[in-house]
Amino acid sequence: MTSHGSADRKGIALTERQRLAWLRLIRTDNVGPATFRDLINHFGSAEKALNALPELAARGGSRKPMRIPPVEEAQRELETAARLGARFTGIGEPDYPPALRHMEAAPPLIAMKGNAEAGHLPSLGVVGSRNASIAGVKFTGHIVHAVGAAGYSITSGLARGIDAAAHRASLITGTIAAMAGGLDRPYPPENVPLLEEIWNGQGLAISEMPFGWEPRARDFPRRNRLIAGLSLGVLVVEAAMRSGSLITARLAGESGRLVFAVPGSPLDPRCEGTNTLLKQGAILVTRPEDILDALAPLVRHDLFPVPEAHEPPRESDRPHPRQPDESERGRILEALSATPVEIDDIIRHTGLSAAMVYLVLLELDIAGRLQRHPGGMVSLIMDSFAGW
Repeated sequence: MTSHGSADRKGIALTERQRLAWLRLIRTDNVGPATFRDLINHFGSAEKALNALPELAARGGSRKPMRIPPVEEAQRELETAARLGARFTGIGEPDYPPALRHMEAAPPLIAMKGNAEAGHLPSLGVVGSRNASIAGVKFTGHIVHAVGAAGYSITSGLARGIDAAAHRASLITGTIAAMAGGLDRPYPPENVPLLEEIWNGQGLAISEMPFGWEPRARDFPRRNRLIAGLSLGVLVVEAAMRSGSLITARLAGESGRLVFAVPGSPLDPRCEGTNTLLKQGAILVTRPEDILDALAPLVRHDLFPVPEAHEPPRESDRPHPRQPDESERGRILEALSATPVEIDDIIRHTGLSAAMVYLVLLELDIAGRLQRHPGGMVSLIMDSFAGW
């Protein structure tokens, strides 16, 4: 595998007990990546957060018991992963792909199978039409061969058409398949042989979904977020106006990644989306150098430093802020509405401490009454107030 000379991997490995607790926490109802991070920051460990969840949900106004996966269920998922030759990797561990760490709401725990080195190379995301033209497939292979030979991995979503062409052209130099379902539920089935070539060779497959999870339509945008997060830039080849490829391009732009697009005939509906991206400022690509020249300044060992996103090897008790009284909790609720606001604005408006505001937001989140938005903004789910 060609490399830019990757730096030593950094991070702190989870203990098996911590890994089990992390898996239970991220599989718990109403706990997404941002909530997971806030819980770890507040309580210091996943185990302590799990113990606190029922009380948090009750204080947040939940009227139904929340489901926390039992230890046995999480243990079975770990055992399933092991049988398939996969493993779960936490966001602060050495094998976790560095670029993905710095995606907003990065998954705290991912299932991985294959060569972890592919996740540590600078990567180009490649997406496009499932019903790709012969010209589109050939041009994708031409670009990917050159970019891979220059030391980059290629990230895509294992779909038909452009995705599959990108993976095949980077099997030797390194490719990453981001999956919408569990690692044991690849889609489409026709690409199972390709997936096996990926994880049995120089490539890597990753998923944040449980083993056994069959991908649904709403899971693919989540998968697209992984493609954008793993990459320094995303190349779009042949995309209609209403396509998942444009979702990936939008997520990449919102995350500070570069967006590349291949121009196409205005008479081909498969090129309408890519031509629109070019009108909006995407980098025009007609040759590999267009991508390599743009990515070169971004390839630095310190571009994605390891964040403080792990549990300490030995947990220690940490002081917790005073519980807010009903008046203080009411002030925070009054500051919220269905309109997204920044958490810093809530803190300034209420005059309460940041720790207290974050705690109340956690309570509402766990109770299913808080909606999180890009940029760290939050709003109330107003339907949750029926009968209040």
